[in-house]
Amino acid sequence: MISPPRPWISPLRPSPALLGVLGLIGALSSCQPGGAPSTETSIDVPSAWKASADNAATRISTGWVKDFNDPRLRQLVSETMANNPGLLATAERLKAARAGVVRSRANRIPSADISTSASRSRTNRDAADGARSYSTSHNINVGASWEIDLWGRLRHLHTASQADYDATVADFRGTRLSLAANAASLWYSLISAENQVKLAENTLASYRKVEKIISRNYKAGTARALELQLSRNNVYGAERIVRSRLRRRDDARRNLEIILGRYPSANIAAPTSLPHIRPSAPSGLPADLINRRPDLVIARKRLEASFHRAHASQKNLLPSLRLTGSTGTRSSDLANLLDPGFLASSIASSLSQSLFEGGARREDARAAVARNKAVVHDFSTAALSAFREVESALASEKWLKQQEHYLRKELEQAALAERQAERDYAEGIEGVDILDLLETQRRASNARSSLIDLQNQRIQNRINLHLALGGSF
Repeated sequence: MISPPRPWISPLRPSPALLGVLGLIGALSSCQPGGAPSTETSIDVPSAWKASADNAATRISTGWVKDFNDPRLRQLVSETMANNPGLLATAERLKAARAGVVRSRANRIPSADISTSASRSRTNRDAADGARSYSTSHNINVGASWEIDLWGRLRHLHTASQADYDATVADFRGTRLSLAANAASLWYSLISAENQVKLAENTLASYRKVEKIISRNYKAGTARALELQLSRNNVYGAERIVRSRLRRRDDARRNLEIILGRYPSANIAAPTSLPHIRPSAPSGLPADLINRRPDLVIARKRLEASFHRAHASQKNLLPSLRLTGSTGTRSSDLANLLDPGFLASSIASSLSQSLFEGGARREDARAAVARNKAVVHDFSTAALSAFREVESALASEKWLKQQEHYLRKELEQAALAERQAERDYAEGIEGVDILDLLETQRRASNARSSLIDLQNQRIQNRINLHLALGGSF
C-alpha cells in the first residue's frame, strides 16, 4: 500500500501586479476625508502663576496630607483608601480596561483554532443480503488566520486602547486624590462643627448668667420687666442655636463616616482644635499642571485615543490583506488522525476592498476626524478651567489670610466691650442698660463664630489648592 504524498505548499510571493496595486493604493491614501487628525492645542500659558504672592514657583507637595501635621487625618485617609466603595469600583474598572488593551493587541497577531468531530451513521437493510451497514468518520482540523496590518490601522486601534487604559489609570489616581481631599475636607468641617457647638454652649451659659443677674435685680426692684424679657429671649434663642449646631455636627459626622465606608451612625468623635496651615503654599509651574493633574491627564489621553481612532477610521477605507491556513484530516480509522501522511493542508491570501457602501465608511472617517477636533477643544476648555481653579485658590490664600487678621482685631475689641458691659451692668453704673450688654454679647458671639468659619475656609482653600494642583496624597 502506498501512502499518499505529503502536501507541499509553495511560499507566497506577491506578484508584480499585486505590488503595483498596493503601491497605487498607498499613494492614494494621502487623501484623508475630514482632514488630518490633530493633538495640538493652542493655550497661552504664563511662566508663573499670576496670583502667586511672590510670583515664585515651588515644588508641589506629593504628601500634602502630612503638611497638616495631623496623625488622625492620615489614619482617616488610609481608611478611606482601603474601604471606600467608589474607589474599589474604580479599581475593578481599571482591570476591565487592562483587558481591553490585551484584546486590541490580540487583533495584531495571528489567531489559531482547532476543531474535531466524530460521526457514526447507519443505513437500511441491503437489498442483497438484508444486513444493515454502518459507517464511522473522524476528522480533526487546525486553522489559522492573520490580518496583515499594511496601513497601520490595527496599530492605531491598539494605541487608542492603550490611551483609554492610561486614562482609566489617571481616573483611578484622580479618584484617590479626590477621596483624600474629601476626607480631609469633611474631617476639618467636623472639627469646625464641634467648635461651633462648643461656642453655642458657652454663649448659652453666658446668656443664662446675665439672665440670673437681671432676674435678681428685677426681684429687688432695680430692673424693669422689659430687661428680664429681653434676657430670656436671648437664652431661648441660644438654646435653639445649640440644637441647630448639634444637628449640623451629626450631619458632618455621618458625611465623614460614609466616605470612610462606615455605617452613618454619627458616632465618630473629633477634637476641637483646627491645625495651623503652612504660611506658604506650594504652587508649582503652570505648564506642569497638564502632566500632573489627573483630569487633565485623562483629557489628554482621550485626545490621543481620538487621534488614533480617526487615523484608523481613515485607513479603514483601504484594502485589507488576510492570510489563512488550515491543516487536518478525515478518516474512518481513529488511528489515522495523527498520521502525518493523511494530513491535507492549505494556505491562502485574500485582498479585499469595499467598492460601494453608500459612502458609509467615508462618512465614518469624517465623523471620527470631527470628534477628534471636538476633543481638542474640550482639552483646551479643561486646561483653562484647571488654571482658573489654581489661580483662584492662590488668590484666596492671600485674601483669607488678610480677613483673618482683621477678624481677630474685631473679636479682640468685641470681647473687651463684652467684659466691660458685663461689669458696668453688674455694678449698676448709670447710663448702661440691658441693650448695651445684649448688643456686646451678640457681637462677640458672632465674631467668634465667624473666626471658626474663616479658619475652616482657609483650611478648605488649602485642600482645594492641593486638589487643583493635582498633588497626590
